[in-house]
Amino acid sequence: MKQIFLNRIRTAFFLICACSIFCSFGQTKKTDKAVIDSLIKRNPDAAFVKIKTALKEALDKNDPIAAALCYQYLGELFYNQAAYTQAVKYYYKADHIFRKHQDYLNLAKNLNKIGETYYYGKQYRISLSKFQEALDNYQKIKNGKGIAESYGLIGQTYEKHQNYEKAVKYQQLALSAYQREQDSLGIAKIYENIGSIYEDKLELDSALRNYQYALEINQRNSNELAQIEIVNNIGDVYRKTGKYAQALRYTKKAAAMAVKLNDPYQLSSAYRDLSKNFDLMKRHDSAYHYSELGRNIFLKIFTEDNNKQLTLLQTLFEIQQKDDAITQFEQERRANQFIYIGTALIIVLLIMLAVSIISRQRLKLRNEKAANEQSNALYEIQKKAIEADLELKSQELSNNTLHVIQSNQFLEELRNELEEMIRDDKRDQKKRLQQIVTKISKRASHDKHWKEFSHMFEQIHQSFFDNLKKYSGDLTANDLRLVALIKMNLSSKDMAILFGISQDSLRVSRYRLRKKLVIPQGENLSTFIQSL
Repeated sequence: MKQIFLNRIRTAFFLICACSIFCSFGQTKKTDKAVIDSLIKRNPDAAFVKIKTALKEALDKNDPIAAALCYQYLGELFYNQAAYTQAVKYYYKADHIFRKHQDYLNLAKNLNKIGETYYYGKQYRISLSKFQEALDNYQKIKNGKGIAESYGLIGQTYEKHQNYEKAVKYQQLALSAYQREQDSLGIAKIYENIGSIYEDKLELDSALRNYQYALEINQRNSNELAQIEIVNNIGDVYRKTGKYAQALRYTKKAAAMAVKLNDPYQLSSAYRDLSKNFDLMKRHDSAYHYSELGRNIFLKIFTEDNNKQLTLLQTLFEIQQKDDAITQFEQERRANQFIYIGTALIIVLLIMLAVSIISRQRLKLRNEKAANEQSNALYEIQKKAIEADLELKSQELSNNTLHVIQSNQFLEELRNELEEMIRDDKRDQKKRLQQIVTKISKRASHDKHWKEFSHMFEQIHQSFFDNLKKYSGDLTANDLRLVALIKMNLSSKDMAILFGISQDSLRVSRYRLRKKLVIPQGENLSTFIQSL
């Protein structure tokens, strides 16, 4: 498992340039990896600028998948600078887009990258959950190589937990998956991983056998870069078994290959292993010599990496400042546009509101005017109808009253004649005539016209009797009739005829009525009743 970090840097540089080309031209192109590595090594900050440019273009074109890939490559860039917090931030941005668009292939790839970031940040529990989720997505879309890769990463994580049983189990699953896919490079990598597990368990024969399998496959594929680490690992195994001469031969071979390929990382590792080997052989001068060589190379690499990181961070800072300035300018410009548009809309709305209010007010006034006119016309019609009805009822009341007066006058005359007859000497007729007079008197005081008279009077003079009762509540029916006749301005003579009594009796009735109504002395009874 040595030098994985260095291999990831190379992979990241390749992906960064691939992202730049993909996003800029909208399609994937086959590019010479050596040329890309050379460009990235000379200008790592240039890759970041290209990715940011491509990201802006993707966002402007509303291409979410291209934007997500750029976020992923930015995460890869920070990951290889050991800036794991920033790397995870960009990976999760890509994760959100892939999930939203159900791009399970890219989602699974990105989950493995997130898992590796947590892995090298030594957060193994989180990394294991991400690798497992990636495996689930690969299995969902039946992607064999992805399944194999996820098995391998899960096995590596269990190895870090020193759970060697599960580590071997998942590496064996990965090996079977790569064999089904006939992926020789993947098979070689898994053999190397299995060898590393056995080396950790100090089962050195099994470790050596798996390393040799991996080396043979990489030799057949002419993968010299992968061979360096495996050769160095074989040297470690021989050194741990006490076969120092064989260990020295393999470690020197790894160093020579690193010099040939100009790989300072592997060369530094080989020199450190040579120092350990010579120290065990009691050749301390050589051990010190290679230890210093390894330390110097490491310091040089560390210095160069620091310079690259500083350069990249400076580039990021400057770009961030420019982005912030552009963003602020765009926000201010948009804010001003919104203000102008909002102001215009408010003015238009105010004008429309004013017009609407004025129109509604005018319509309301017209409607009110029309309603008032209709109401007045209806009122006039109803008023005329009421007046006509009252006039008719008043005429009927007058006619009825006149009829009653005439009837009573007739009866009065008849009674007078009969009284004359009674005063005659014809005594045999006296009893019978007395009965006739009595009947006529009763007839005069209980005529049915009184009911009709009362009904019509109440219709003409509404609430009159209610007002009258406010002054006295013990008025009799005859009292009410007397009041009604006074209200009609009838003469005392006519009232006496209607009641069938003498005018003296009428004066007594009026006096009693005055007392019941508690009319002050000096106030006329007729005037009081007319005012009600």
